[in-house]
Amino acid sequence: MAAQPAAEVPEPTPGPPVPERHHRDVQGGVARAAVFGASDGLVSNVALILAMAAASPGSGVVRLAGLAGMIAGAFSMAAGEYGSMTAQRELLEHELEMERVELARNPHVETVELSQLYQARGIHPDLSRQLAEDVMRDPDAALEAHAREELGIDPGALGLPIGAAIASFVSFVIGASLPLLPWFFADGGAAVTGSIVLGLVGAATVGVLLARSTHGSYGRLVARYVVIALLSGSITYVIGSAVGVGGTS
Repeated sequence: MAAQPAAEVPEPTPGPPVPERHHRDVQGGVARAAVFGASDGLVSNVALILAMAAASPGSGVVRLAGLAGMIAGAFSMAAGEYGSMTAQRELLEHELEMERVELARNPHVETVELSQLYQARGIHPDLSRQLAEDVMRDPDAALEAHAREELGIDPGALGLPIGAAIASFVSFVIGASLPLLPWFFADGGAAVTGSIVLGLVGAATVGVLLARSTHGSYGRLVARYVVIALLSGSITYVIGSAVGVGGTS
């Protein structure tokens, strides 16, 4: 029996390139705001609560100070993130608009410039010129190429001010609440011990999260944030003990 001819495999239909999915978006600013918001909330409230506790004003005053520090700090962090990222985004958008104008006004000059940038990356001059001319045929592609090559800007990742502000606010509250929690269930030495323990656990957790997101050294980052929490809490505790106000629960 004669062998049957193999079925022909159809050629794939050309289509738009599929974006890679194995890289994370690390330029939007939300993840950074969340990590540093938690770190700032933890360190600032550990320091505040231990200072207040050492001054012995009473547990109710310590709770109030911790709550006030948590809320005030969260709003301050969120406002700071929103303001700084908005300013940065507006600056980048201004640079992109200037580049867009130059592309429309001097396309030949911009084509030569892009070709030279490709040559600087090691691409053959003839191929660089061809690539630049191909890219310049599409205004959006031309703007993206010039933004990346000239300015180091990704037009699709200019930052998310609202997202960063919300992430910063929420993570600050979470970090600041850890050393405050014991004061709702205990007072005196037990509450102080609870604040220290939860503060160190929180600091170690921040180090682990940062190491996971940056692929850095777990030991180094955990040690860094634990030492920062210990130093801030110890210094303010000594100051609170020296000042002292006395009081009752």
